[in-house]
Amino acid sequence: MRTSRIQQLLAAALLTCGQASIFCVQATAEEYLVNNQQEYAKSVKKLKAGDTLVLANGVWKDFEVLFQGKGEKGNPISLTAEDKGKVILSGQSNLRLAGEYLEVSGLVFKDGFSPSGEVVSFRRNKEHLANHSRVTEVVIEDFSKPERTESDYWVAIYGKNNRFDHNHLAGKRNVGVTLAVRLDSEASQENHHRIDHNYFGPRPILGSNGGETLRIGTSHYSLTDSFTVIENNFFDRCDGEVEIISVKSGKNTIRNNTFFESRGTLTLRHGNGNLIEGNVFLGNGVDHTGGIRVINRDQTVRNNYLESLTGYRFGSGFTVMNGVPDSPINRYHQVVNARVEGNSFINVDHIHLAAGSDAERSAVPQDSEFSGNLFYAESGKSPFSIFDDISGITFRNNASNGFGDAKIAAGIDKQVSRLQRAANGLLYPVDASAQEAGVSRNLAVTTREMTGASWYPKSEPVTPFNSGKTIAVRPGEDAIFNALQKAGDGDVLLLENGSYNARKRLQIEKTVTIKAKKAGKVTLMSERPVMFEIADGGSLSLDGLVISGANSPDAAGNTLVRTLPWGMLQNYRFSLKNSRVENLDINHSYHLFDSGSRAFADQITIVDNIFENITGDLLKLDKERDDLGIYNAEYVDITGNTFRNVQGALANVYRGGTDESTFGPHVNFSNNNVEKSGLGKRNKAQALIRLHGVQVADINHNTIADSAGVVIEHTVGEPVTRIANNQFNKTPGPAIEELVAEGEHTAVLANNQVR
Repeated sequence: MRTSRIQQLLAAALLTCGQASIFCVQATAEEYLVNNQQEYAKSVKKLKAGDTLVLANGVWKDFEVLFQGKGEKGNPISLTAEDKGKVILSGQSNLRLAGEYLEVSGLVFKDGFSPSGEVVSFRRNKEHLANHSRVTEVVIEDFSKPERTESDYWVAIYGKNNRFDHNHLAGKRNVGVTLAVRLDSEASQENHHRIDHNYFGPRPILGSNGGETLRIGTSHYSLTDSFTVIENNFFDRCDGEVEIISVKSGKNTIRNNTFFESRGTLTLRHGNGNLIEGNVFLGNGVDHTGGIRVINRDQTVRNNYLESLTGYRFGSGFTVMNGVPDSPINRYHQVVNARVEGNSFINVDHIHLAAGSDAERSAVPQDSEFSGNLFYAESGKSPFSIFDDISGITFRNNASNGFGDAKIAAGIDKQVSRLQRAANGLLYPVDASAQEAGVSRNLAVTTREMTGASWYPKSEPVTPFNSGKTIAVRPGEDAIFNALQKAGDGDVLLLENGSYNARKRLQIEKTVTIKAKKAGKVTLMSERPVMFEIADGGSLSLDGLVISGANSPDAAGNTLVRTLPWGMLQNYRFSLKNSRVENLDINHSYHLFDSGSRAFADQITIVDNIFENITGDLLKLDKERDDLGIYNAEYVDITGNTFRNVQGALANVYRGGTDESTFGPHVNFSNNNVEKSGLGKRNKAQALIRLHGVQVADINHNTIADSAGVVIEHTVGEPVTRIANNQFNKTPGPAIEELVAEGEHTAVLANNQVR
């Protein structure tokens, strides 16, 4: 039998107040267990300081919780679950707090989304805010709007002196900050909030601006101080966009957080006088993992540990930006009086100084100093890139392992020969002369296990291919269709030799692999205009198959694989390898793969295949034509294939606009043989490969004959384009155009032969 909250309080009263005062305690503490929304609405009106409202275990669907009242310091009004983790708010649900000294705990938001702009809000409306209130051990997981471009906050903190701690936030897929501290009124400024011990779980790549995990303030209020403390949180693969934390206010403290394999940076985007200390950035060599970006005045960055970070440019391991002279409030204020002290930079690939220098961003850093830092590069190469005058940055008493940098003449000395990993998991110099360089020996690292709700599992966000059971499939009517209905996430459909004809569209709603038991001995055909359609939750791998268009409808625009035509929320993966795709030519414009609008692929892999006689495009990734920095795929890898008589483009990838908040798309086209391709009169790309706004492109070691050319259009930022060691036989050489930047293109062309 459960001991009631009132009994617990009475027992405590006997110990602390004595028998004589028991009745005053009894009069101030009640517990109400409610079973439905009607009972909740009645009970919440009765609550006084010390009272607790308990939601009964179960699923509460379409419940907009308004929790308001006036508790007292040390005697809050509480809202909690009968058992933590067993109260699920689903459907269209949310939570609003309004009043003083309120506390919410133990709730789980999943299987739905908020009908408003916030899932958890520390206010009822603009007039009624929460102060001195706490949200703890609350879970929000995969609780995203159904349209990825519809924005909301998962948590919005208003008011003053609030705490958000030991919560679990993972899987936000739509536009909008995961957690935002709002400073849009005087009642929410100089707020002294505390955000601590939270687990910020994996946030998928968004493929556009608006994917920050945490933001303090906005540009409009960025000259206002917030005094928010963000400490002892774990940021686990938070990959939404280039800014993991975006600081847009002053006098904040961000300390003792861990950033694990997270793409992007902690960015001091606006606001002055912030303190960044004791944080740990562990990249483990993952693409685009970054550290800290410094902008504005009086920023202090000290005792932070950064290891194995690969990011560059605005996402580098450490960046000091150039500013805009007399900058408007929403642009880049000059760096003045930055103090970078006692940090460890271990195998950080890129440290960028005076970054972003251009005709607009011409205000170089001033009155700033790097002192007592440790710079260690196993490669022996300097991590520094310098884009403008850095005479306003002084280097003093820094240690390194001896890399040379002609542009930094003094202040980084060779003192370090070797590092050793300590009990806290961090690397420190063994050299006696460098014992004081870098982070302190007693830096305590916040681990994943220290954060979030202890009773809620931290599960992996993506199911790997080939991670489930193997299902044997024999040829027969609807054989693959029926097998897909039985398959679980990660399963492999292993096809026996023979021919398989799809009478129905094959809908992919889970991670599944379709593989030939013996490569080249299984043939797939389809009677439908679309053979495979990838829907939300789906990822598809095809391996060792022969895929033919022989049975396809005699109509224009057939497609072998496509996503939903519009509006997918969940990212997907598509892989085609060791296969032969032939005779997609029953009519014109028969495409291999077509992405719908607002669909996004983490990875598309086309490896070791043969493609022959196709009247359409291979990959159509060009649907986001609104020029807002949105695109259809992060990584596209086309390697080791043979293409013969493909009339359309092998890859048409489009990312428009001038936004600088994302890292992709990335396109790799290497070690392929191409013959008589890209020349069809209906090829809208008018090229063999057309890459518009692609941020990273590597086209190398290909042999291309009697085909259309490669066209690259640079739009924004500093794209990395490399075209090397290719043979273009009776094929135009690469055409590169800068559509925004002035001057010659920035692509690297090397060892190509054009005949």
